[in-house]
Amino acid sequence: MLCQMAPYLLLGFLMAGLLHVFVPSAFFEKHLAKENFKSVLLAALIGVPLPLCSCGVIPTAISLRKDGASRGATVSFMISTPQIGVDSIIATYSMMGLPFAIVRPLAALLTSIAGGAVTTWFSKDEIIVRQSCSCEKKGGVSNKFIEFLKYSFIDLVQNIGKWLVIGLMIGTLITILVPDSFFTNLNLPSIVTMLIVLLIAVPMYVCSTGSIPIAAALMLKGLSPGAALVLLIAGPGVSIASLLVVGKSLGKKQLLFYLGSIIFGSIISGLFVDYFLPREWFTITSLCESSGHCASHGGLSVSWFEIISGIILVLLLINAFMLKFFKKEEVVNENQVIYRIDGMSCNHCKNSVEKALKALDNVENVEVILGKKEAVVTGAPNDEIVKKTVEELGFEFKGRRS
Repeated sequence: MLCQMAPYLLLGFLMAGLLHVFVPSAFFEKHLAKENFKSVLLAALIGVPLPLCSCGVIPTAISLRKDGASRGATVSFMISTPQIGVDSIIATYSMMGLPFAIVRPLAALLTSIAGGAVTTWFSKDEIIVRQSCSCEKKGGVSNKFIEFLKYSFIDLVQNIGKWLVIGLMIGTLITILVPDSFFTNLNLPSIVTMLIVLLIAVPMYVCSTGSIPIAAALMLKGLSPGAALVLLIAGPGVSIASLLVVGKSLGKKQLLFYLGSIIFGSIISGLFVDYFLPREWFTITSLCESSGHCASHGGLSVSWFEIISGIILVLLLINAFMLKFFKKEEVVNENQVIYRIDGMSCNHCKNSVEKALKALDNVENVEVILGKKEAVVTGAPNDEIVKKTVEELGFEFKGRRS
């Protein structure tokens, strides 16, 4: 599984880095302010290729909201973005085939448009004054190239690495331990199977890429393509953190639109795949056949290119984990304060906190240590303002470290 996905993941990391570094964030914020269907559609289209997980999308969406994005556009962005990204589209093609690689982003797009449109229709949005920010990174081509490489092969690997490994391990365990045709032998109606998958997927946190080996392994055991699509939509699309933030930042009514769109959208998409599209389009007979390389003894065979790609991916994962969890203890100077902040789980969270705190008065520099969930602030910040800023981003402020 690892070697089969590795070349496509590496390509996906490159494309995601290009999107992140060379497409300015002001472009995303500029077109999402109006309370109309166009802003909802644009938010969905912008969100689909972005490689943000359901935790990383939270500060991004809140930032868009504070910069004037409408509620409908914000909900649309929060639904479409974590479900799929350019990296997971490519990885879906590598493991589950072209039909799934087409249907999955289409389902993400349609569910996000539906959620945003319903929110726009039933919510009267208040007027928000845009806040200008001069903290956008500037630099020459060489600086942007370095940032591109860092984001592609360090930050992004840190963001999805843990969930990718967990997904691969779960997928492997399912492949080995669950009997063949397990779901076929249960002979449950598709809608019942989808509801069971939904009950498991909604509280389960897994990123859009990490969900792929799980869905593929379950299909090998007889799970229908539609039920697998429900897992691919609802698993990455919802997390406890995103539910809390939507309810707090946008309101309980918008929370119902957000969750309802994902639940009903995933079920409708799954039923459409099971009942209206040819089953052979979505058949995964074995990992061997899905990769296109079968050894003579019937086992899975991989090419040297895939093996080398797999080794590179493993080295990137090891490097990312070591940088994240084994960073040296920070030496705190007299003009530094360390704040404990819960809820940060990826580099998007880290960057959002650093950017927001750097914009505060009497703050010279900020460095977030993600593995320790701490922010080292240089200067003389006001604790109450820091607390308010952190909580507005959707994270929990735990105070100064003693």
